[in-house]
Formats: sequence, C-alpha cells, structure tokens
Amino acid sequence: MRYFELLAFQHVILFIFPALIFMILLYLGLSRSHFMGKNAQERKREIVHSYPADLESRNSPFPLILYLIIVGFLIWTVSYTLLTGILEVQI
Repeated sequence: MRYFELLAFQHVILFIFPALIFMILLYLGLSRSHFMGKNAQERKREIVHSYPADLESRNSPFPLILYLIIVGFLIWTVSYTLLTGILEVQI
C-alpha cells in the first residue's frame, strides 16, 4: 500500500502524455517537412520501382525530423560517453 494514493496515477499521466505528444510531433514531422531541393516535387511523383500487388516505391526527400533525431542521438551519445569518462562516474 502506498503512502500517497495518487502517486501511481501521476506516474501514468507523466508516461502517457509525453509519449502521445511525441507521437503526434513525429507524425507531423515525418509527413510535412522535407528538405526541398530543385527536383523535390518530381522525386515525389516519379515511381522508381513497381512491385506485385500494386506496390510502388518512390525516391522522396528525407524528412527533417529524422535528421534532427539522428543528430541529437549522436550528440547525446558522444557527450554522455565523454562526461561519464571525464567526471569518473561509476555506472
């Protein structure tokens, strides 16, 4: 039995809402923003490969949000490794 009854509910809310916000922002980022080059519209329309069952693949631009996620992950990994080594933190 917990001393504070609402603590479990607070944890559930703190887990669910950031996850929902992240999923919504990721969806918007993947569907809306791209680096637009000279031939971006043509690349979105042009069909590169056709597969059975009417599946088609295109060479569309890479979403900006994925660039930000990859760069942020790399910065976090390098800084975490360096700061753990420099500050001599025991894991």
